[in-house]
Amino acid sequence: MKLNIHGVDDTMRQRVNETLDSIEREHDVKVLFACESGSRGWGFASPDSDYDVRFLYVHRPEWYLKVEPQRDVIERPISDELDISGWEWRKALGLLKRANPTLIEWQDSPIIYREDTLWMNRLRQTLPQFFSPLKARYHYLSMAQRNFKEHLQGDSIRLKKYFYVLRPLLAVKWIDEGKGIPPMPFGKLLAGSTLPAAAYSELEALLDTKQQAGESHYAPCCEQLHAFIARELDAAAMRTDIDPAAYTETAALDQLLFETVMAQSKPR
Repeated sequence: MKLNIHGVDDTMRQRVNETLDSIEREHDVKVLFACESGSRGWGFASPDSDYDVRFLYVHRPEWYLKVEPQRDVIERPISDELDISGWEWRKALGLLKRANPTLIEWQDSPIIYREDTLWMNRLRQTLPQFFSPLKARYHYLSMAQRNFKEHLQGDSIRLKKYFYVLRPLLAVKWIDEGKGIPPMPFGKLLAGSTLPAAAYSELEALLDTKQQAGESHYAPCCEQLHAFIARELDAAAMRTDIDPAAYTETAALDQLLFETVMAQSKPR
């Protein structure tokens, strides 16, 4: 199955990086990582899909030495087709400690705008030990169930919503098969999954249509694919034997936070 990422042209990449530069100046921070987190990163974007940019940033040391807690999120108003927001580094490491699936997923994005390889490689080395199959499974299964209930009912379906159910559903199956952290790109998830031939055929046609149609395009319900999704959601909901283990020792994360922050005391 051929997936077209509808990636990022040079003009948009420049716009994103100029926005990140502006954020760094305005907030006196350093952006350590920025990626696509939405349908372009997942690999099933429409030609008119938005750009969903998510980033991680760190302040200078003095920011961390204040009595009152400071805001740990930077958001820019959604403008035209660009949606951009970021998490502060300590917040991100705290979320990793709690096995946040979204943060873990970002590290596998195929579209990266900016990356400080020193600190991001250190972060990636810790991901497997903080991955929780139980938390990730709950995250993806809840997403699939909610989108199925809200968007895949009736005779006419908005095409993008099939993929908003299928991607998390295949992530659940990936976890249930003991493969570890699910990959972010839909193509990788699909390559590691088995679908009935009739459902797969419908999915191929659906993907081909979506990658040429707009975000708001509707089409008739895909009966075989719909039946496969409903069956797999029911089966996933019945499982209770998921490994709850997750590493909770914070020493390595504390050290990473300390070294990253102290490095910001040097001239940039």
